Amino acid sequence: MKKQLLTGGILGAAALTVFGAARLVGKIKESANTVSMVAATSGDSGLNMEQTDSLAEVKAAMAKPASFSPACVESTKPSLYIDSTAIEVNGQTLANLSDYQSADTHSFDAGISYTDVDGIVTFRGNNFRDTASYGNTQIKEGKITDLWTASTGSITVGDATWSGSGWTGQPLMEKWSKEAKQSMNMYDWAKEKDDLVEVIYACMDGYVYFLDLETGEPTREALFLGYTFKGSGALDPRGYPILYVGAGYDSNEGTARVFVVNLLDCSVMYTFGNNDSFSLRGNLSYFDSSALVDANTDTLIYPGENGILYLIKLNTSYDPAAGTLSIAPDPVVKWHYYGTRTSVASYWLGMEDSAAIYDGYIFMSDNGGNLMCLDLNTLQLVWVQDILDDSNSSPVLSVEDGHLYLYISTSFRLGWRSNSTAEVPVWKIDAETGEIIWQKSYECSSEDGVSGGVQSTIAVGKEELSDYIYVTVARTGGQAEGVLACIDKNTGEAVWEHAAAYAWSSPVCVYNPDGSGKVLYCNSTGHIYLLDGKTGEVLDCHQISEGVIEASPAVYQSYMVVGTRDCKIWGMELQ
Repeated sequence: MKKQLLTGGILGAAALTVFGAARLVGKIKESANTVSMVAATSGDSGLNMEQTDSLAEVKAAMAKPASFSPACVESTKPSLYIDSTAIEVNGQTLANLSDYQSADTHSFDAGISYTDVDGIVTFRGNNFRDTASYGNTQIKEGKITDLWTASTGSITVGDATWSGSGWTGQPLMEKWSKEAKQSMNMYDWAKEKDDLVEVIYACMDGYVYFLDLETGEPTREALFLGYTFKGSGALDPRGYPILYVGAGYDSNEGTARVFVVNLLDCSVMYTFGNNDSFSLRGNLSYFDSSALVDANTDTLIYPGENGILYLIKLNTSYDPAAGTLSIAPDPVVKWHYYGTRTSVASYWLGMEDSAAIYDGYIFMSDNGGNLMCLDLNTLQLVWVQDILDDSNSSPVLSVEDGHLYLYISTSFRLGWRSNSTAEVPVWKIDAETGEIIWQKSYECSSEDGVSGGVQSTIAVGKEELSDYIYVTVARTGGQAEGVLACIDKNTGEAVWEHAAAYAWSSPVCVYNPDGSGKVLYCNSTGHIYLLDGKTGEVLDCHQISEGVIEASPAVYQSYMVVGTRDCKIWGMELQ
């Protein structure tokens, strides 16, 4: 394992970048959505708003690494794990991979700068996949209180019935501008409600639901698309009224695909991914991943379980005053790969989890035990790390001491590594080289069709929880058991563990204005736990279902929303 890099100096570098010659005496504290100045001026030193354009510059500087030049080392050479790759542009496969160069330069900033939208626009919030909460909570009593419920349904395809909200199943939330709302097919009262935050929830019954965050009242008619939606969908980070949502299973309507939906009138503007001849998995075309959009280049970035990464130039035209929206996708670029372990029986191709991106590099884990860093501008692999098994855990990026790291885990698919139990590591990885910094392993069991290990995405602590990560590990002591583990970022040692029924749902960290942090998670017996993030003390245990909660919650200020497999969407308040 590689020793952890301690480059330091990011505070000073950021201060110099943003403030020029000014001396920074106040402590800059980053939260999930804000940057605040704490304590501290003497004489003419400290934060001078005349010396910086905005606090947005401060938060962007503080949240990015001091430098980033990814390259493989001997143990992470792509050729060790990937046999071949190919590129297709507008239906034509390139004869030479080296001929490809993106017409636009893709370069993402830190996750905190992904969107200025009030809300949660993609799974785990942004391109770092590091938050499922927006704003601050006002938790005083440490209680979870029910506010409302909304009913969902089920859909049957062949012998399979899909009900309620599944994995990953995170709701989206957006506080639309008044101008945008006036052109939407919302009910009149919703258009007129100034502080309306709309919950947009694609569910497994084939519907997309639109609800008022405060009351659960429908804001418009539900949209029936006829396909099971297991994943979380995504909204456009520019505030454009566009929903990107992929089907997780075939339906009576046809094979699974991605829908690009105009949220002015809920019309489908574009679909892709179904029966793709470029796929190496035949007609399998499931899409559980939650998309990202490169706002600067107007490009949709969408990995699929068919083993294809899609880069689609949308050519979006949106006039909010006129209430018009259109796209004209071109070019459509596709990249696929074939792994050294890939077979029909195991180590399959394809990405079920959601990708993370920084600068011009995308980080993806797949069904075949590969964690890949790919250059988005050349579509050349930079490094690949072996993560042992079918991974459903989205990579999460974190800047620490000026360096970019990645947290991830994997599952245990029965029969691949063992027919009984197997080690499931939680890894901290150097995002520049793919080298393992540390790993913390758990012995997990599985049964056919229901995997143990980590099906969730790791929560990276901030504010007073900035030394920790949080991860739910399933089937650790038996088929029904699991833990929520708080792990030290620097050492990889468990600080505390909370044992209960197993969970596939991803934990969420929330913060009061003073920086104090809580962590909440949902489990397979319908319970939601609220815990003190530093000590692991259980503040509340709240049951909303007799069955499993596979979906992951999202939190807007003190409001929390999550769906259950027994056909309910729950709105709650953290008090």
